[in-house]
Parts: sequence; C-alpha cells; structure tokens
Amino acid sequence: MRSRGRGLGYAVAVVALLTFFLGPFVWQVLTSLWPDDQLGRALPRSLTVGAYASVLGGRPFVRWIANSLAVAAATTALCLLIGTAAGFALAKLEFRGRRLLLGAALAISMFPPIATVSPLYLALRAVGLRDQLAGLVPPYATFALPMTLWILSSFFRQLPDELYQAARVDGCTPLLAFRKVLLPLAAPGLFTTAILVFIFSWNEFLYALTFLSSPEKRTVPVALSLLAGEHKEPWPEIAAASVVATLPLVALTILFQRRIVSGLTAGAVKG
Repeated sequence: MRSRGRGLGYAVAVVALLTFFLGPFVWQVLTSLWPDDQLGRALPRSLTVGAYASVLGGRPFVRWIANSLAVAAATTALCLLIGTAAGFALAKLEFRGRRLLLGAALAISMFPPIATVSPLYLALRAVGLRDQLAGLVPPYATFALPMTLWILSSFFRQLPDELYQAARVDGCTPLLAFRKVLLPLAAPGLFTTAILVFIFSWNEFLYALTFLSSPEKRTVPVALSLLAGEHKEPWPEIAAASVVATLPLVALTILFQRRIVSGLTAGAVKG
C-alpha cells in the first residue's frame, strides 16, 4: 500500500509539473485555433486555422523568422568563438587578473540594457550599421558573452588538469592542447551554451525595436508586439504567431536534448 501510494504521489507530481510547464503552451495553441466570433465563449464550438493563414499569408512572417534566425545564429557563433577560447584561458592558464576579468564580465552583464541604448545607437549610426541586421550582433554579443564566459570557464575548470598537463608534456602548445584535447571534451558545455545564447538572442526585444526601422527587417519579438495594434481583438493572430515563433526553439531543443542534458549534468558526479 505504501508503494502504491508513493507511486500515485509521483504520478500526481509529474502530471502537475507537466500541466504547469505545458499548460500555457497548450492554451496558446487552443487560442490560435479559436474563431474570432467565439472569443467570448468559455470553449469554442469549432476550431479554425484562419489565424495561421492570416499570420503566414498576410504578413512577411517567414522573413521575420529568418531575420531572427540569422541574428541569433550569428550572435551564437560569435559568442562561442570568443567565449570558448576565453573560457579555456580563464580556467587553465595561469595569469594575473583572472578573477578580476570574470568579475568585470559579471558586472557588464548587470548593466540594464535600457541604459546602453543611446550610446549603442550613436555608435551603430556612426559605423553605418543602424537599421541593419548585422548591427544587432555586437550589442547582443555584449550581453551574451559574460554568460558564455561563466558557463564555459566552469566547464573547462571541471576537466582534469592532468589532461592539459599531459598534452603539454607530449609537446602540444597551449592552443593545440586546447583544440585537440580539451575542446572535444567540452562539447556538452558548448551545446548548452549555444542553446542559451540562441534563446537569449531570439527573444531580445529592446535593441531590435530601437535599432531597426524597416518593416522587412523586423525580428520576431518586434513583429509580435506590433500585432496588437492591427486589430481590435488580435488574440488568435498573436497566439498563432507565438506558436510559429516558438517552433524553431522547440525543434532545436528536441534535436539537441541529449547534448543539453549531458551538458547541464556535467560535473554533478565525480569519481
């Protein structure tokens, strides 16, 4: 009886957690299928895909998704390129100011983005990157790099120092030891960091709204925010657009779920 009661408790807890995490998304999908003339009802009598047709057919929503994909992918690549090498150096190389550098990175990440909008706007306009998708990558990387440094330096620190020292004894330079020995072992951390940076860049709203003015260059968060002013009751369209915008992140998470789990649990057990 105790075993059955414990199993029932676990089942109830799992159902409650799934409802908590999946419930909003399921309700969003249901809202996107809700007919406009039945929004005042507790439950719809019928479902329709008219909102999806309006979002995908009446607007360049696919292009906006492509814009977000391009900016997020470029930001992720830049952060990994810089953050991987810097994380290795902070974790394995002996030099003065390592902790100070990590502290400075953390301090930069604490700056509110709204406080940096004006100087970044002037800088991007001066170099001709205002209203350009490429102009979003440096500001995004500025706030994503501290997180990248902290995560990757932690992963490299968890790798045994003996591996690096053995590679150096065998004649490897620090760069070669990093590329051939430590970098492959840090692959789970790289995947985890890439997903986190990508999600951050995909969801960023303030810089995209401020630095881009052309409608065809909007990113998904900006496009979603502007849907509210196009109709009196735009909830099905907003829900449909939100579902479509979430699908790339869901696909990435499903595709790399094993890497993400292994990255999140790396170093949890020693010995």
